[in-house]
This record gives sequence, structure tokens and C-alpha cells, in this order.
Amino acid sequence: MEALVSGWRGRRVLVTGHTGFKGSWLSLWLHSLGAEVTGLALPAPTQPSLFEAARIGELVEHVVDDVGVYDAVHSTFARAKPELVFHLAAQPLVRESYSDPVGTYATNVMGTVHVLEAARQVGGVEAIVCVTSDKCYANREWVWPYRETDPMGGHDPYSSSKGCAELAAASWRSSFFEADGPALATVRAGNVIGGGDWAVDRLVPDLIRAFETGTAPLIRSPDAVRPWQHVLEALGGYIAIAERLMAGERSFADAWNFGPSDEDARPVSWIVERMRAAWGGSDAPLLDGGPRPHEAGLLRLDSSKARAALGWRPALTLDRALEWIVAWHKAVGAGADARAVTLAQIADYSAASSTGERAAA
Repeated sequence: MEALVSGWRGRRVLVTGHTGFKGSWLSLWLHSLGAEVTGLALPAPTQPSLFEAARIGELVEHVVDDVGVYDAVHSTFARAKPELVFHLAAQPLVRESYSDPVGTYATNVMGTVHVLEAARQVGGVEAIVCVTSDKCYANREWVWPYRETDPMGGHDPYSSSKGCAELAAASWRSSFFEADGPALATVRAGNVIGGGDWAVDRLVPDLIRAFETGTAPLIRSPDAVRPWQHVLEALGGYIAIAERLMAGERSFADAWNFGPSDEDARPVSWIVERMRAAWGGSDAPLLDGGPRPHEAGLLRLDSSKARAALGWRPALTLDRALEWIVAWHKAVGAGADARAVTLAQIADYSAASSTGERAAA
């Protein structure tokens, strides 16, 4: 895939969910490319957060509001006049969706509807990249990876809400955007990991907290297999799709998977042991014996469409991705500037992705 460095200077870009983990990485990357970024989101969802640590609010037009409120979304579109929208705002946790299903659907489904309708009503938007999840598929727990044409579904409220968001996007595309209006793509990534993620109840942040405090990691579902990938792999795919849409290539207004290589779909226990080794030792993990609501045991994505049509492919092995996460947290923990560390990894990733060869550990 060609280096993602052209066509962004001066572009007006709206990022919803810019205070979250993925939104913070994306906002910083887009700013480094020269885009004029407006962010719409609730306050940073964790303390600490990458948004605050990297001082991203200094670099973007920072709007604090809720995508669940249509008037707030509409007024932000009217003020920012975006050419391009990345919609990331979401309630992103499976277990949280069990405790707050109504809030999960309000944000993940109606928030998406509000963004799409505001783009339609305000006008001027050329392209929308709507970020959902690999969990949008009706997961049959089989060994074959899911393709973009497989049916939507979801056992838990989070997964179901992401399937609903995909269906809403498809409806807006066919009902309102097919002849004119924004070119709309939806994008689905795997279990995204990276430095600066301090979310609660997520494996890699939980491991980092345990390593930093010298305590035994508490894990659940050690045999569950997930498609792990560094956050920059997914964002690189989103940006590549956005570039095609902004270039007027409406055939890319479709659904896209950006998952890791097959060998990087690994069980939780494998991630724990690799992270322990990369960090330099910690107490042996303990199994969480508490109640565990249903979560998928096996899930893989087929990204052959993105490979064939975009030339996109993972640039980092999973081992290298884990090393980058450990390096990020150790550097920032030792006093390094979080923005500088993050930008350095973005630059390294851009260089790696431009070669077409995977960076091994």
C-alpha cells in the first residue's frame, strides 16, 4: 500500500469519538498529515487517557457533546462544514453493554443515525467512513473467517448494536446517498490494541496495569481466540478507504474488513504470555472466577477484499505490535512526551506500510 501522505492538507475532517483510544490515534495522525480536524465526543472515557496525555485538544477543534443528541450533531456539522467524516463515537465494551444495553443502543445505533442524517441535511460532506466492529457478524463460532457479505447479527447488546449500525448505514447509502450525497463506507476491524489504551475490562490495558503495579494479571476466557491487531493497522485501512472516497471512487462506498493475518488470530493465553515476556516478567496470571456473560470464543475476519482492491495488508506482526505497546507504555511511564511517542510510532508504521513487507519482531 502506498504511503498515506498526500491529499490531506487543509481538508476539513470531522472525527466523532475523538477523545477515545482509536479516535485519539486517528486525530493525531490526521493532524500530522495536515488535515483541519474537528472532534465531537463526550469527555475522555478513561483517566488517564491518550487524548489528555498527548494534548490532542490543542490540535483539533474540540467539541464536547453527545452523538446521541441529534441537535448537537447537526449543529456541529453546520459549524465545522466537514468534507469528510470518520464516525468512531461508540460504547465500545461488550461487558458494559450487558449492564447498560439501552445506553449502548442509544450511542451505537441512534448515534450513527444522527451522524448520517446530519450529513444528509447539512450537506457539503463528500465522504463518510463509519467504523463498526468485527463483532457485527452473526458469529457461528466456526473456523472460517467472515466476509463482508456475511449476515449481520450479535449475541450480546454490543455486538447486536454494531450489526444494527451496519444495517442503518446500508439503508442511508441505498436510500439517500446512492445517486448523490456522501460516499459512505463502513469498516470493520479486529481486536484493536496499542499504546495509550487505559480502558477497563479490556485485556491489554488490564495487563499493562498489572505489570506496572507488579500484581498478577486477572484474565478470563484464556482459550478465546481473537483477531488481534495494532490500532495503526486498522486506522491505515480507514484512511486508505477515505482517500479513495474523496477521490470520487464511489465503488469503494461499501463494507470493508481490515483484520490481521490468520496467524495473528491468537488465544488470550498467548497474548498474556507474550506480553509478560516483552515487559520483562510479572506474576503468573490468575483466572477470573467471577460471573462471565457470554462472549464469542472464536472470531476471524477475511480481509482479502481490502488486500485485492486497496493493496492493504498488515504491516506489523503481532509480536511486533505487542513490543510497540510495551515500548509506548514504558517510555511514557518514564516521563517521555506521549504525543511525541505516538507520532514516532505513526511515522514508523507509515514507513513500514509503504514497503509492503511485514515488520517482524
